[in-house]
Amino acid sequence: MECSLLDARGVNVIAVTPFDSKGDLDIDSTGRMVDFYAEKGADSLTILGMMGEAPKLTVKESIQFAKEVITKAGGMPVVVGVSAPGLAAMKELTSATMDSGAAGVMIAPPHSLRTDDQIVSYYQMVGEELGAKVPLVVQDFPLVTGITMSNAVLGRIIDTVSNVVMLKHEDWPGLAKISALRSAEKNGRRRISILTGNGGLFLPEEIMRGADGAMTGFAYPEMMITVYRLMCEGKIEQAQDCFDAYLPYARYEQQPGFGLAARKYVLAKRGAIQSDMIRRPGPKLSVDDVADIERLLARQEKRLKELAL
Repeated sequence: MECSLLDARGVNVIAVTPFDSKGDLDIDSTGRMVDFYAEKGADSLTILGMMGEAPKLTVKESIQFAKEVITKAGGMPVVVGVSAPGLAAMKELTSATMDSGAAGVMIAPPHSLRTDDQIVSYYQMVGEELGAKVPLVVQDFPLVTGITMSNAVLGRIIDTVSNVVMLKHEDWPGLAKISALRSAEKNGRRRISILTGNGGLFLPEEIMRGADGAMTGFAYPEMMITVYRLMCEGKIEQAQDCFDAYLPYARYEQQPGFGLAARKYVLAKRGAIQSDMIRRPGPKLSVDDVADIERLLARQEKRLKELAL
């Protein structure tokens, strides 16, 4: 499985975690959600990420949910977010999900890190604790974690933690970082895959800078999948037209915190999940919010018809 992440290409969808109307895990919707992402053309999935409400689940619930997704996904690779304040809980979730067939685990740096040396040492410690056979995805999301990882720091992590096979790049602005990382590889550093986040808001530019695809959530994963395919085919203008058609709603969905409520609303509307419930504490859409979303979706549908997409 390590090679599949090291050489990953395409779109890895960050999946939501379905809950029923009471806030309990909705296992029935889990299979429906996996089928939805697969039917839209996702190459792989990531679960228990920041938009998967992972901190609101117990370790037992996380393991149950992960095993269900991995089983339903069949041969589709599944990355599991295992970020935790302590290594014991991280190791427990990693062991359980890797034994169930996960392709690897994703880890964000904790808020407590203050220096470059501490960041590098943390990932070295994680690599040792989880074991050399566990493929690691480094999540670089400073807007949420508060931790800035420079190119030099990422280079040290890549050079010293052999089981780091992927960067989930979510810096903003971050296009120059992608260019620098790819340039370093041309000068001899080992290559890892780079998949990007931020709801796909910069996907065309990120691919042109050397990203291998996207690892993020969006209620319309087919946008990212179509844009990636067209970019690979060299149809840059068509890819941009497709991207532009979805951009107004994609922008709306990227509102911090609130965006997850919008995403779950649309996914429920599309039949991917039964309920748009967010486990407490969490935002709830107002009547005006729903009106905003419906207006944007109507304009999106009109534009897609004009483009024959």
